[in-house]
Amino acid sequence: MSFDNLGLSPRLLEAVAAMGHTRPTPIQREAIPHVLAGRDVVGCAQTGTGKTAAFVLPIMQRVQAAPGGPRALIVTPTRELAVQIAEVAQRTAAHTGHRVAVAYGGVGYEPQLKALRRGVDVLVATPGRLIDLMERGAADLTHVEVLVLDEADRMLDMGFWPQVRTIIAVLPAARQNLLFSATMTPEVLRIVGSTLHEPVRVDVAPATTPIEAIEQQVYPVSAQQKTQLLVHLIERHRPERIIVFTRTKHRADRVATALRRSGIESAAIHGDRSQGQRQSALDGLKRGRVRVLVATDVVARGIDVADVSHVVNYDLPNTPEDYVHRIGRTARAGKSGMALSLLAPEEHGVFREIELAIGSVLECRDADGFDYADGRIVPNPARSASKPVRTVFSSSRGRGRARRR
Repeated sequence: MSFDNLGLSPRLLEAVAAMGHTRPTPIQREAIPHVLAGRDVVGCAQTGTGKTAAFVLPIMQRVQAAPGGPRALIVTPTRELAVQIAEVAQRTAAHTGHRVAVAYGGVGYEPQLKALRRGVDVLVATPGRLIDLMERGAADLTHVEVLVLDEADRMLDMGFWPQVRTIIAVLPAARQNLLFSATMTPEVLRIVGSTLHEPVRVDVAPATTPIEAIEQQVYPVSAQQKTQLLVHLIERHRPERIIVFTRTKHRADRVATALRRSGIESAAIHGDRSQGQRQSALDGLKRGRVRVLVATDVVARGIDVADVSHVVNYDLPNTPEDYVHRIGRTARAGKSGMALSLLAPEEHGVFREIELAIGSVLECRDADGFDYADGRIVPNPARSASKPVRTVFSSSRGRGRARRR
């Protein structure tokens, strides 16, 4: 199927061609016709599957450029994701004539206030900054015809739902609602269910299914040797773009500093960094100035960089869902990728939860040429580093069996 079959206008087809897209992704193919038809849509898809265009393209066809406040409102949890959505909307608007503005915290108000005063058709915003603008009387939401809640599960995790409810309360009751999330938990649906009217459900990828193109490897190691092993693995694999995930902001800074001392260009990105610092780090990775980006889960959903060959879990995440989101930063657009996890003894509990959630036994191994010290624990003798277990997927849902070799 091509974009010509989805009901998009000639101007939007021009925009699609200008952005280099030739065939719609599954989420675009399934969601765009429903959005164009005016239906409420609940879409479950990971970041990097093309879901931004799945709602931006039909929104530009659904709403008309007009004086006053925005006709479409897109609410998303992180600054990075807001910027990326706005970029797609602005590239599309170059062909449709819509006015696009983006509002997020961590920067001054004046540029955003000026954009709103000039008039906006499509507004992309994070919850906190949007409420600030509402309280200043700068954001008129009384004309909103389409509401998009993107990364709804992450907004719930980050405690944004009270702010989201405040925003929804001032919107016109007669509107189209689009809810997109990487995981569609009962809690998310319970909270937003009252805002939806006979929604169409579009599921592209199960919430806890790792992409099959990703080779997942686990390296048991003591906590004290994690940084040393990370440097060893980077020098061994020599990837051009790698994202390393840590559990805390302090550790992200410490790991990035250690990598730079080892001659590996790296930058840290987390919630305490200014918007300028965060954007500079992302741009550095995209343009090759930075080889390694060290990040926390708070900004993980906002990272959408092409050609990331490796993801490293320096610390395992707290939930299996976060594990899936992390490793999903690689293997984009049909390419393969590798996810490496450094497993300390105190992380064995969450490691088991991850394996149960994805229905697979993950491969444990030794790093060739690395001098291990005492203190590491391999999960069990059957999967020792000398006899690793390889995951063989038996279906697209990631349910598989383990094969010893």
